[in-house]
Amino acid sequence: MKKILKDSIQHRFFVTALAFLLAILTWTIASPAQAYNNPELLPDEETTIIDLAKSLTTSQELSLDQELNQFESETGWKLRVLTQYDRTPGRAVKDFWGLDDKSVMLVADPRGGNLLNFSVGDAVYELLPRTFWIELQTRYGNQFFVRDNGEDNSILSALESIEVCLRQGGCQVVPGLPREQWILTLITSVLGGLICGFAAHSRKPGQVFAWQWVLIFSPLWGILFISFGLGPVVSRTTDILPVVRNTAGFLIGFLVAYLTPSFNSSSTSET
Repeated sequence: MKKILKDSIQHRFFVTALAFLLAILTWTIASPAQAYNNPELLPDEETTIIDLAKSLTTSQELSLDQELNQFESETGWKLRVLTQYDRTPGRAVKDFWGLDDKSVMLVADPRGGNLLNFSVGDAVYELLPRTFWIELQTRYGNQFFVRDNGEDNSILSALESIEVCLRQGGCQVVPGLPREQWILTLITSVLGGLICGFAAHSRKPGQVFAWQWVLIFSPLWGILFISFGLGPVVSRTTDILPVVRNTAGFLIGFLVAYLTPSFNSSSTSET
């Protein structure tokens, strides 16, 4: 019995030691090619794009490389693109590209919740604030935009916005008005009109328009219509059509609320 117990203990010890040895060998023999921050992934020739994730086609990469070089020679701003997936050169790209305060590096990595990330120089922040980069990331790097338009269009659209804003001397918001954002501004415009119309109901005999109540509620309907309805539109596009539509939505909401008989009769009966 003692012999069997002794053999069992020796067998367990041997198995444990063998497993520990295999773990040590696996850890030490692991290929360093999978390690992040690998400067060997950098190309030998000078280029503005390192497309490790193959997000761009060959023609797109050649065209974009010429565009970024021309943009740098004309404006002095340096734009660079790095796409990666399971491998990345890491900090080595900073020396490879000579990134400085007038540089922007777009990093496209589909492993996270958002495709786009940006490394921005201090001088760029003076023209394009942090809120600009947050909006740029959420507009073109979100999963829905990437799914519908592809990683290549996400990268190209973001770069186009950056170039436009740097050429015109800075932007507080991302140029362009997406359809989803315009619909939201239209909804807030209509809500502002409804509140203004409810406030304008007559509350005294012989009164046609309660302008005092309109002024009292002006902070509420004014914020909805002017700040949230027209503000995002005029700050992102020069197109007059969205302004006309939002204004029409406000007026329709106002007329619907003002001419609704139930609210009119209830206000008169209470008086």
